[in-house]
Amino acid sequence: MSTNTPTRKTTTNRVPRAPEPRSDGFAVDGSDTSLGTNLPQRMGERLWAPMLVMALMAFAAAMALGVLRADVVATTPDDAVRLAQLQHITAGVMFIGFTAVLSAIAFAIARILGVFRVGGGQLQQSTIGHVQTLKMPTSAKLMIALMMMGMMAIVAAVIGHFVVAAQTTATADLLAAEQAFVSLEAVRRIGVSLHLVAIALGLATIIEVLRFQSVRIGELATTPRSGST
Repeated sequence: MSTNTPTRKTTTNRVPRAPEPRSDGFAVDGSDTSLGTNLPQRMGERLWAPMLVMALMAFAAAMALGVLRADVVATTPDDAVRLAQLQHITAGVMFIGFTAVLSAIAFAIARILGVFRVGGGQLQQSTIGHVQTLKMPTSAKLMIALMMMGMMAIVAAVIGHFVVAAQTTATADLLAAEQAFVSLEAVRRIGVSLHLVAIALGLATIIEVLRFQSVRIGELATTPRSGST
């Protein structure tokens, strides 16, 4: 007696493949089956939602800290040390939210690219029995690099804010705390700028993938179907 075990669809890219030349400039790998998603795309599938949740939590915490700081201003405006501490802590928590939400957008872009990659591969596999998969464009590689750099810059600034807040314990520390805030603000802005450029490159990658898939769909219309005689 035999049993039929259902075939589980895989999204890994461990499929035999080889580069194939094209006259239109697209760099592709050829294979008999869909390559599935690559590592950045699988990370995007898993991480975009947790990063979004982290961002919402951080923004809520920053809002609560802002309310607390406003209460200190209203009740004890002479408590400059506490105000300086709250200024740094609030900025640190707020930018945890910023790096999380910007990372969530980048991961969502990676997820979208994964859907295009899997769907396009499965369409080619089911029609002509041969798959061409676009190699990772340079814009996608730059997106990953800039996203990591932006995240590291913002995280470094956040750590700096918390360290300065912990070290600000007396009136004599206030000038140094204010100077540190200005310097860390510059680092934060650099990090946000890198994140935004990474997102722009991710959108450019989506356009490149759509261009390739539109060309490939046109080719499928003129290619004999798999198994046809």
